[in-house]
Amino acid sequence: MWVIKLGGSLSGDPVLPEWLELLTSLGGGRVTVVSGGGTFADEVRRVQAHWQFNDLAAHNMAILAMAQTAYQLNALNPRLQPTTSKAEIRRVLQKGRTALWMPFELQRDRPDADTNWDATSDSIALDLARKLNAERLVLVKSCEVTPEWTLTELSDAGVVDRRFASLSTGASFPIEILHKSELERMRQLLLEDGRPSVH
Repeated sequence: MWVIKLGGSLSGDPVLPEWLELLTSLGGGRVTVVSGGGTFADEVRRVQAHWQFNDLAAHNMAILAMAQTAYQLNALNPRLQPTTSKAEIRRVLQKGRTALWMPFELQRDRPDADTNWDATSDSIALDLARKLNAERLVLVKSCEVTPEWTLTELSDAGVVDRRFASLSTGASFPIEILHKSELERMRQLLLEDGRPSVH
C-alpha cells in the first residue's frame, strides 16, 4: 500500500488530470491519495491573519480545505473512491480501486500538538502512511525539488512543512519527493512495484 500526497498547488495545474489518470489506472488496489489544501488553505491563512483567531479554528478550517480539494479531485476523476477512515481505505483497496482520503477525522474540539501550521498536509500524509503501515510515501510538489537535499534541508527551504523532517525519523518506508513534471518517474515506480498488495 502506498500513500501519495498531491500538493494543493496542483489543483489549478493542467498536469493534474494526468496525475489522477496515472494513479487510478496503475494505482488500483494499492494507492491512497491525500490532497493538500491548495488555495482553500491559503484563504484560511489569509482570514486568520486578518481576524487573528486561534489555531484550533484554523486547523479545522484547513482540514476542510483538504477535503474541498479532495472533492475536486473526485470530480475530475470519479474513479478515485472517497474514504473517511482507515477501515474504508482498506475496503476500497481490497476492491482494486484507488482510495481518496477525506480527512474529516482530524477535526478537533481541543488544541493539541498538531493543531497549528507547523504540521500541514505533508505531515498529515506521513502520519496516515504510518497508521496504514504503508510501503511507500510519495509527495508530489509544484516547487523545484533538489534530489540531493535531506528532509531537513527541504524543510528549511519550505518544500515540506516544519515538522516533517523530525516526524519522519524512524519511518519504516521510503519517502519520495517528486516534482509535478516527474509523471514518468511515478509511472516507473508503480510499474516496478508489481502486483497490488493490501496489508
